[in-house]
Parts: sequence; structure tokens; C-alpha cells
Amino acid sequence: MTFVTRFAPSPTGPLHLGHAYSALLAHDMARDAQGTFLLRIEDTDTSRARMAWEEQIYDDLRWLGLIWATPVLRQSEHLARYNSALMQLAADGLVYPCSCRRSDIRAALSAPQEGVTTPPVYPGICRHREMSSRKPGDALRLNMARAITRLDAPLSFEETGPLHKGSEVIDPDTLLHLTGDAVLGRKEIETVSYVLAAVIDDAGQGITHVIRGADLFDTTPLQVVLQRLLDLPTPIYHHHRLIRDDAGKRLAKRDDARAIAKYRADGATPEDIRAMVGLPSLFEKNPRGVRRTAPRGPTAP
Repeated sequence: MTFVTRFAPSPTGPLHLGHAYSALLAHDMARDAQGTFLLRIEDTDTSRARMAWEEQIYDDLRWLGLIWATPVLRQSEHLARYNSALMQLAADGLVYPCSCRRSDIRAALSAPQEGVTTPPVYPGICRHREMSSRKPGDALRLNMARAITRLDAPLSFEETGPLHKGSEVIDPDTLLHLTGDAVLGRKEIETVSYVLAAVIDDAGQGITHVIRGADLFDTTPLQVVLQRLLDLPTPIYHHHRLIRDDAGKRLAKRDDARAIAKYRADGATPEDIRAMVGLPSLFEKNPRGVRRTAPRGPTAP
């Protein structure tokens, strides 16, 4: 199998040491497998995404020594593709409009983060509604119970990360009672949830291995469901450990003291960053001191 992976940051703040670890690990794994490393900009959150942050992402990653294919896929340029997939699910009778609690809807549209309270599982108040009753501002939810009946059991995915290594079987009862009727989009702002956009892009870019933080492990079953419903391949997943601060808390973009740019300004080198996050030096991996070949990078879609 050709190894193709990606790093997919959102341009909503500075990259920190946790981002550095995830990007470097993915790049290292692609290089060691003589595979391909891609960069994807997940900028569908138009209220927070900024071009200045995107430019700094490119600058920081180049400084770390990463090489990726061009042009870079920017999600804001592919909204029609995501909404087409959402409408396909709606045409199959798997999506319904929901006018309940906007605060929960906004939370559900964002990538999950450790330490952030997960919204309660939706109780299905609007599950009886047809798409023809959709109103401006309605969320669009997946009817999980109906979706499960369309899928052949067992549902599973392969995990190679340190915490959940092996074949992970997805329990339908867990999907119903812990994931529930997930929000997939909001029509009036022409955007879709993080999980649906990632599924569409992973398939479109030919991603074979998804390498990301352990805080995203619990989103994987929902993504596998969407992959099956849309007849898309399921990649191998590798959920890595998280980089934490001195108090043991997961780093966030508000932790400017841990920003890559600040370490750069203070005189750190890329090898210093690798040491800080617990990755071996490139010179340890190659004692002769000759830089190893970068991952391949055919032009991304």
C-alpha cells in the first residue's frame, strides 16, 4: 500500500508544540515509508480563520524542515463538494433539519478538544421532520439509528497508535447513545461539520493513514459511519500522544508561550523542537549527518 498522510491545521491561531509534534511525526512516518505527506488548511470557520495565521503555518512548517505537495488544499475553496455529499445523505433519507439549541450546534460543528465539555447527546426532538420543512438557520443532523440500519456489520477500523493499537470494532449501541444524531452542517452559512469535511477530503486526497492527536479518537467511529454511507474508503488511523504543559494540560492555541514562532524568536533550532516533543534527531536517525529524502509530494487536488 502506498503511504499517504496529511497534516490539517486550522488557521485560527499560532501553531504550538503540539502541532509541531503531530506534523513532524506524520512527516517522519511518510518519509520512513517512502510515502507522501500533504498539507491541508481547514479554514471553514470563517469567523476565526485569518490569512495571517495561514501564512505563519507555512512559515513555521518550512522552518521545521517539512516539505509538502502544492497546491495546498484549502477547505474554504471546496464548500460545494462538501455540501454535495451532505445533500446526497439527505436524498438518501439520512439527514433531517433541526432548530434546537444553537450553542450545541456551534459546538458540534467544531473539532473536539480535550477538556471541552461535549454537548449532551441530542434527544431527537426534530427527528420526525422532513427536509422539506427546513428553515433558515436549521442545523442538518444525521439520523444515526436509520444510518446504522443501512450499514453491514461489523463496523471497524484499524488503529496503529500507542493507546488503541489493533482492530477497533464500533458498537452500534455506542453510536446511538454516545454519538447520537451528530450535526453535519448548517445550510445558511454553507458549511459542514469538521468530521464530514475531513471524510470528504481524506478520500479525495487518497489519504491512507490519518495521523492525529488522541483527543480526536472518539470522532473516528462517526467518520467511519460517514465513509460507509458515502461509499468512501476508511484509512488506517494513528492517534498519537498529546503534548502537555507542566500541569499536564493539553496545549491549545491560546498557549502563546508554547508557540513555535516564539521558540524561533528565542533562538531555538528545529532540532531543539524535535527534542522538546520527544522525537529523535534527524542526525540520530541518520548518523552520517546527511539529511534523508523527504516524503514524496505529487500535486494535491
